[in-house]
Amino acid sequence: MIFDDGKLLLIAGPCSLENENVTFSAAECLVNLQHRFPELNIVFKGSFDKANRSSIHSDRGPGIGEGLRLLREVKDRYGLRLTTDIHLPRQANTVAEICDVIQIPAFLCRQTDMLIAAAKTGKTVSVKKGQFLSPYDMKHVVEKLRESHAKEIWQVERGTTFGYDNLVVDMRSFFVMKENGCPAIFDATHSVQLPGTATNGTGGDRRFIPILANAAVASGADGLFFEIHPDPATAICDTATQIAIENFPNIISTCLKTWNSTRTGNG
Repeated sequence: MIFDDGKLLLIAGPCSLENENVTFSAAECLVNLQHRFPELNIVFKGSFDKANRSSIHSDRGPGIGEGLRLLREVKDRYGLRLTTDIHLPRQANTVAEICDVIQIPAFLCRQTDMLIAAAKTGKTVSVKKGQFLSPYDMKHVVEKLRESHAKEIWQVERGTTFGYDNLVVDMRSFFVMKENGCPAIFDATHSVQLPGTATNGTGGDRRFIPILANAAVASGADGLFFEIHPDPATAICDTATQIAIENFPNIISTCLKTWNSTRTGNG
């Protein structure tokens, strides 16, 4: 089991494993956070393929071969646990050779073959709740994974579609999903996306990330998910919602204060 109820789970890293500089800069940030805040339980995240880009001309990232090489380098150099997302059932075993956690993207969270393949690896399976699902619907996802003998299951709230081009976060989601007997995690950066509002892609408003992250922790979230980048304006994806690495430690420090206060009842 990777999840530790005595620590705040933090899943973080770049949206895409663009190159060594982006990947290793994020990893170094997380290692420094681990030394500074021992109450964190950190997993490094990076995607090798952005398979659901808005435009067919968008950069999808390094691909599975180079992406997994970079992830292996992160593990070897920095000793961090790893997660990445898969988009086809056949990718599960290949990714499991390197990663500790298999991530199922939100749009694929109901795909039974994906869930079965991830569960059979014996790795932890982290499922993003689809923007089209209520938190109550996650019980069906969890049931599929349990019946497929998943070793450990995480549920990730990433906002719910609210009309056109907007997402909202219902803070009751964490209580509801935790009733499934699995940790509930808040994806703070994807939840502030504004789908379809940018030219050929997804916009967003990162100003709300710290606010929502703190609210989620106060509402009982077991962990937080962030995408971070040394220079978000130059990122190949999610430029409006990734957090600049230089600003990330302050956000985490504040969230930990909230997390500690809710646990001790001294808020």
